[in-house]
Amino acid sequence: MNERTIELIDIAPKEFWGAHDTHLDIIKKYYPKLKIVARGTTLKAYGDPEVLDEFENRFNRLMLHFTRYNRIDDNVIERVLESNTQDEQRMPDHDKILVHGIGGKIIKAMTPNQHLLVEKVYKNDMVFAVGPAGTGKTYTGVAMAVKALKEKQVKRIILTRPAVEAGENLGFLPGDMKEKLDPYMQPLYDALRDMLPPQTLEDYILKGIIQIAPLAFMRGRTLDNAFVILDEAQNTTHSQMKMFLTRMGKNAKFMITGDPGQVDLPRRTISGLKEALLVLKDIEGIGIIYLDDKDIVRHRLVKKVIDAYKQIENTD
Repeated sequence: MNERTIELIDIAPKEFWGAHDTHLDIIKKYYPKLKIVARGTTLKAYGDPEVLDEFENRFNRLMLHFTRYNRIDDNVIERVLESNTQDEQRMPDHDKILVHGIGGKIIKAMTPNQHLLVEKVYKNDMVFAVGPAGTGKTYTGVAMAVKALKEKQVKRIILTRPAVEAGENLGFLPGDMKEKLDPYMQPLYDALRDMLPPQTLEDYILKGIIQIAPLAFMRGRTLDNAFVILDEAQNTTHSQMKMFLTRMGKNAKFMITGDPGQVDLPRRTISGLKEALLVLKDIEGIGIIYLDDKDIVRHRLVKKVIDAYKQIENTD
C-alpha cells in the first residue's frame, strides 16, 4: 500500500476541515478506496498509486480554492471532487479582483482613481496614495499586499503608522507597549480581518509573516521581499519619512498613504508626506496618485461632511 502526505500551507486546519471534520468526512466519502487520516495541518492517504494521484490533484485544487476565496463549503468540495476540469478556479474579471475576503467577499477597486492606484502599484515599486478619509487608500493597499502574499510575490507584509494623534501621548495610555500601540494600528487590523480568516491572520502575525508596528520600529531595518505600507504618512516628520523610504530592500513594494489635510504634528513642523511629494515627484519608478471626494466609498454622509468642512477652511 502506497502513502501520500499533503501539508496545508498557510491554511488554518479548523477552517479547512470544517466543524467536527465535516469537510473531511465528505472528502473521505468520495474516496472509499483510500484510507485518509488528517492530524492538524498534515493529511496522509494510503492506497493504490493511480487513485492517490487523482486524489492529490483534486485535493490541491481544494487548497487553491480555499487560499483564493478564504472559504470552502460542502458544495465547493463536491464540485471540485466531481469535476474533470479546473473551471471552478476561474471567475469572470478575475484580474480586476484583488482578493476574496471573508465569506468569499469580492474586494476590488471601486472607483476610477482606485483602479489607477492599483495600476500604479503594479508598475512602480514605490507609490504615494494621497487623499481624504474614506477614499480607500489604506484598504486598497492592504488588499494588494494580501494578494501579493497569496501569490508568493513577497514573503511578508509590513504595515506601519507614526504613533501620533492629536492631544494624546503614548506614555499616558494604560497597559504594556503592545496595548499602548494597538489603538493606533486598529484600522490596519480591521482591513486585514476583512481579508483573512481569523486563525490564518493570527498565525501570520505570530510567525512574523504579517508585521504591524509603529514607524519608530522600522529604524535600522532593511525590508526585503516585503509589501510595506506606511499609513497616515502626513504625520511623519522630515527625518521619519527619509528614514522609512531608505529602508527599501530587494524585491520590495512600498506604498505610502496619507491625507495632507489631517496633519496632527506640532505647529511649524513640516509634514514628511508633503515634503516627499515635492522632492520625489519627478523620480522614475515612483508613482503618485491623488484621490478626491469622488472616491469616497464610506457612508454617503462622509462626502458631505468633508465638503462642509472644506467650505469653512476655505473662508479662513
